[in-house]
Amino acid sequence: MRPRQYDLIAFDWDGTLFDSTALIARCIQLAVTDVGGTPPTTQAASYVIGMGLMQALAYAAPDVPPEKYPQLGERYHHHYIARQHDLSLFEGVLPLLAELKSRQHWLTVATGKSRRGLDEVLRTVELAGVFDGSRTADETAGKPHPLMLNELMREFSVTPERTLMIGDTTHDLQMALNAGCASVGVSYGAHEPDAFHELKPLHVAHSVRELHDWLTAHA
Repeated sequence: MRPRQYDLIAFDWDGTLFDSTALIARCIQLAVTDVGGTPPTTQAASYVIGMGLMQALAYAAPDVPPEKYPQLGERYHHHYIARQHDLSLFEGVLPLLAELKSRQHWLTVATGKSRRGLDEVLRTVELAGVFDGSRTADETAGKPHPLMLNELMREFSVTPERTLMIGDTTHDLQMALNAGCASVGVSYGAHEPDAFHELKPLHVAHSVRELHDWLTAHA
């Protein structure tokens, strides 16, 4: 087997492994409407995916006063929880993760989700034992701050040169750049890939199959 290029692979969650971009954007729009704000466009709501929740909602709803942020967050959770069982992993994600595990990579998650929200999905039978570690925005710092990746690298004693970040947003790729890590973008999530190039990803995959093939050859 070819030697590994990367010991630690960190995945974003929503829009990268989990097919949730459209639902998250819609829940943001509904939550802003509930508190009397002007609902953001789908593009604006999609842009904030990957940020910490309060940071994302504040950006998406600039006319909502800060004192309403707790209510805004509560309404977002209400709408998301009511619809979350309609969500699933992208097709091909489980075989991809199984192959990477067989090659002895450390597999981790670096996400803007809350710890509670991530733990709920990681407790499913199909994901039990797949990931070796994870960080969420509410326990470290939101993207593109590099703290999530810095903590994961420290936990597994891996250098930036041996770490790869994979995500669907400019926030993910900027976080990797800030941490001194390589990155790969995916174009099937929240952000248009035209914005990726200045952030120097090694590759932009247009499907999970393409991501699988690239990682098999290069990771």
